[in-house]
Amino acid sequence: MKYLIVGLGNPGAEYAHTRHNIGFDVLDYWAEMNKANFEDCRYGWIAKFKVRGHQVVCLKPSTYMNLSGNAVRYWLAQEKIEMSNLLVITDDLNLATGVLRMRGKGSHGGHNGLRHINETLMSEEYARLRFGVGDKFEKGKQVNYVLGKWGVDDEEVIANSIKKASEAAQSFCIEGINRAMNIYNG
Repeated sequence: MKYLIVGLGNPGAEYAHTRHNIGFDVLDYWAEMNKANFEDCRYGWIAKFKVRGHQVVCLKPSTYMNLSGNAVRYWLAQEKIEMSNLLVITDDLNLATGVLRMRGKGSHGGHNGLRHINETLMSEEYARLRFGVGDKFEKGKQVNYVLGKWGVDDEEVIANSIKKASEAAQSFCIEGINRAMNIYNG
């Protein structure tokens, strides 16, 4: 079995370790735990490794968030991966900081990266792992908030949740979506 695990974010040093780039941070952690390195490839950075005999292809799109679907469509085709073996990791303003929620399908929920993936794949039938970033911003300041860095008070929670999110992605590959949801949603 082969899986495409996509961490959403924006390329560039100015976006590194921001709330919006949590998908990149989860994949960086997971790849490091599996002694894999990301290579600059078409539409993004790719790291490949195996977990219990399952081939994992991790993708950090270089297309910017609003065009993430282009990278996802390309790498699904390039690696001949079924959409049922796709997991997208993204930030979520509607969840408290560090809370994870995995679903087997669903709407974009206002997230531009998921919106573009849904439009490009012409489907909402793929798994996603939403990583809560909270909603502690003033009205009209949403963009600044998601593109902002984590506060010192959040560091421990975020580090623990990044580890847990990488474990959830691994569970998705090994045990399937239903088991992973039962273990990691909360």
